[in-house]
Amino acid sequence: MNIRTLVRSCAVLALALLVVDFGDAAAQAIPQRNRVVIQVSDADAVKWNLALNNAHNLQADLGAANVQIEIVAYGPGIGMLKIESPVANRIAEAKDAGVRILACENTMQGQKLVRDDMLPGIAYVAAGVVEIMQRQQDGWAYLRP
Repeated sequence: MNIRTLVRSCAVLALALLVVDFGDAAAQAIPQRNRVVIQVSDADAVKWNLALNNAHNLQADLGAANVQIEIVAYGPGIGMLKIESPVANRIAEAKDAGVRILACENTMQGQKLVRDDMLPGIAYVAAGVVEIMQRQQDGWAYLRP
């Protein structure tokens, strides 16, 4: 299986997980925006590129206006959000395309990082795992490349 097939399979799985409302027919008639939270907790440019590819493919397949995407980095994955990141250009492209990139402040504190150490334009959450948990509780699809 090649990477493109794998990425498309992950996108299809994410879309399948987005169907959560079996209640009121009137509520079902109102289209909901697709929402997905992507976890990156590995200090691996390959994993980051896969996550960024997932985000790009979701936007390409669904239309950027039809999907809300967050990439949450914590643990070792936070290193790829530092200024000298080897995937800095790709992260900037994703942000420009409307993908929200979030850094875990708990991890930053543990690694003695400050916002000046990080890429410009990213957002911050107190705890990455809490952000992911809350998004899932709110019905967001979850991906971990």
